[in-house]
Amino acid sequence: MSKLFQNTTLKQLDLKNRVVMAPMTRARTSQPGNIPNELMATYYKQRANAGLIISEATQISDDSQGYSFTPGVYTDEHVKGWQPITHAVHVQGAAMFCQLWHVGRVSHPTFQNGELPIAPSALAPIETKVWISDDQGNGTMVDCIQPREMTQADINRVIKDFANSAKRAVEAGFDGVEIHGGNGYLIDQFLRTNSNKRTDKYGGTNSNRIRFLLEVVDAVIAAIGADKVGVRLAPFITFKDMNCPEIVPTILEASEELQARDIAYMHLSEADWDDAPVIPESFRIELRNLFTNTIIVAGSYTQERAEEILTKGYADLVAFGRPFVSNPDLVERLKHNYELADLDGATLFGGDGAGYIDYPTHA
Repeated sequence: MSKLFQNTTLKQLDLKNRVVMAPMTRARTSQPGNIPNELMATYYKQRANAGLIISEATQISDDSQGYSFTPGVYTDEHVKGWQPITHAVHVQGAAMFCQLWHVGRVSHPTFQNGELPIAPSALAPIETKVWISDDQGNGTMVDCIQPREMTQADINRVIKDFANSAKRAVEAGFDGVEIHGGNGYLIDQFLRTNSNKRTDKYGGTNSNRIRFLLEVVDAVIAAIGADKVGVRLAPFITFKDMNCPEIVPTILEASEELQARDIAYMHLSEADWDDAPVIPESFRIELRNLFTNTIIVAGSYTQERAEEILTKGYADLVAFGRPFVSNPDLVERLKHNYELADLDGATLFGGDGAGYIDYPTHA
């Protein structure tokens, strides 16, 4: 049997295959309050043929949001909204982790009660936009503005927010949480020299720039246990003005620290555009030597590429993103080599069930 469809384990969890549904923002929550809803339960249930589902990026606090209609997991209403979703996924035999994020400077005063977003340093990301919608779902892309530099009190509060939302996620029925440390958001902003110009213990050296990530991880481990914690990192993704010459050695140092904490997995987010840089095999080998627990990879993987990286041992699970949007039965389509349906890009963000839960399974 293909390795992709073999069952496996993730710490204490049994997974029915090595296919992961990658986290994808879809902006379908109920308002006010960014509450998960029945529509989302149908969406995730349809795609629970994956062994593991990682939820769309989910706010940990009021000030962690950067896009309209994205869900939270820090209030009683959020927990009640997520519970039917996790239940529906579990009934189908899949596991589900909640991806926790704070967007940092990739935000706008619209989401901050008129205040400035927070970031490691007061540097606006160049050519970076966020999606802002009115109550009717009419959205537009808006430039990010200059944030304010986080104080130590801000840092302490955000760390507590990650830990609190992790506990709420477990209460909501998730099997664990994925800390979003990539793709230009707050933790990634601390990791990179071009977005982190701090001169305190959180800036300067590689060890200092990974400090915030590790303090978040330690707080979440203390809250829910290392077996329930994953971390997403994106060393080769440079959009959102994140081109940093020091990021690869920084990520490798962080990987060694994460292995020492015995977390459940590391999720490597890879560039997925046509002319994206190819990740050197030497990096994959070094990463695997430093991090021996589960590695998930994501980034325009075909079944053939997935089989290759699993066979080489550079990864244990492979995440698929956009193919899962338009192919709710993706695992069966891959298994039987059925044709994949194309997605409708116009319905990715916001709206109703159209382009969300109405994609058919293979006839």
